[in-house]
Amino acid sequence: MTQTNHQNSNRSAQAALLDEPRKTWYLRKSFWACAVIAAAAAIGYFAFGRSSGPAIQYVTAQADRGPISVTVSADGTLNPMRTVTLGSELSGIVRKVNVDVNDVVKAGDVLIELDTRNLEASVASARANMTSAEAKLAESTATLNEARLRFSRLKELNKLSQGKMPSRAELDQQEAAVKTAEASVQVAKASIKDAEATLNMAETDLSKAEIKSPIDGVVLARSVEPGYAVAASLQAVELLKLATDMRELELQVDVDEADVGVVQPGQPAYFTVSAYPDRRFPAKLKKVAYGSTETENVVTYTAYLNVDNSKLLLRPGMTASATISTAHKDDVLLVPNAALRFRPRAQQQEEATSMMARRSPHGSAEKTVKDVGGHGQRQRTIYVLRDGEPQPVMVTTGLTDGSRTEIVSGDVAKGDAVIVDQKNSAS
Repeated sequence: MTQTNHQNSNRSAQAALLDEPRKTWYLRKSFWACAVIAAAAAIGYFAFGRSSGPAIQYVTAQADRGPISVTVSADGTLNPMRTVTLGSELSGIVRKVNVDVNDVVKAGDVLIELDTRNLEASVASARANMTSAEAKLAESTATLNEARLRFSRLKELNKLSQGKMPSRAELDQQEAAVKTAEASVQVAKASIKDAEATLNMAETDLSKAEIKSPIDGVVLARSVEPGYAVAASLQAVELLKLATDMRELELQVDVDEADVGVVQPGQPAYFTVSAYPDRRFPAKLKKVAYGSTETENVVTYTAYLNVDNSKLLLRPGMTASATISTAHKDDVLLVPNAALRFRPRAQQQEEATSMMARRSPHGSAEKTVKDVGGHGQRQRTIYVLRDGEPQPVMVTTGLTDGSRTEIVSGDVAKGDAVIVDQKNSAS
């Protein structure tokens, strides 16, 4: 009896153990079902419940009226209107220097004097040769006259003697003597011309010993002192550097090739220098060089501006930052440049998809025209906030200064709220 009860108890325990795992599996299944339902509810809330409110906020700016100026910036250096480098064509010793840096000089002033002793000796020798040549000419002329006179007498005697005397040989000999004397006279005249040229050259060299100023101006640099040995060769030695009147300078700036199309002679400009950082100096564009300069793959063109320096504040060699005014208008309708770049996000996604579709097989997108500002008119689309919704408006743009753009025509008026950006609203 006791053994039978014990077996029944074991069966009950085994049944309980077999039923317990089955109950746990059902509980776990219920838990995961609840979790999935909760996640779906959360996604539905964020996707649909939150979208019931305003999802996008637009950042706007008012269209306004005012002036606009288009400028081009360029850097360069100040230079004199004309620079002259003085040198010496002669070799010799510098005896005297009559000027120093910053001295004002006039055309014809003697600036440097060389030692002239050798030059004076050369002039004296040339004059002596000239005198000798002249004497030789006088001697040759006298010999010619004598030969002609003797020849004339011999011909007269031959005529009176009816050809008996002198003999024909003597007449021919005297005739040859006359021609020889005539040739000697021509040689003497040529010697005089040669001596005259040598004398002129020696006198010219002597005059070059005094180095004179060819212009009215100022001395910029001096590289010579008394006692300096000048060794002239194929190239004249630089001794002084002169500049024209410093009350008028020339500013040379490098204009980028992207801006050279709008830069024209006669346009006003201003510039600043490091010596006077808070001061603007006026200038006027004179010309733009056709020849280009390429530095590290950057192509520029040199523009020349006239600068009034009547107060002598500016100096040659100063580095200047110039701003050239290429266009200006007053009282025009203006919008921020950000309004021209704005597109609703839906349209941005469409444009991105379209661009991806236009990609080449190698993965690079097709090239598009670069959007650069200028003086020409262009058709653009901006968005105006009306009744809380963005409305596209086709406009014609004009001048742009990099931050604002002129609206030439279009359904936009002063005070309209043009959209410049958008953002998601807060929860």
